[in-house]
Amino acid sequence: MHIKILGTGCKKCKKLEANVREAIKELGLDAIVEKVEDIPSIISYKVMSTPALVLDEKVISSGKLLSIKEIKALL
Repeated sequence: MHIKILGTGCKKCKKLEANVREAIKELGLDAIVEKVEDIPSIISYKVMSTPALVLDEKVISSGKLLSIKEIKALL
């Protein structure tokens, strides 16, 4: 499983990354988590608002800070 957090480094983007890592830990999943801060890369996903969450190259959330519980449900 490859998870990307798209965002330019704002407070919500950092919190989403922390929540994703905690959700993975609680679920006991083996996943690669990557932070993408490069604006052209973010735009390539057709994401106009961050933070965004990408799971195996598919955008599953954008413009919202997901809770650990919400992330666990999506994973």
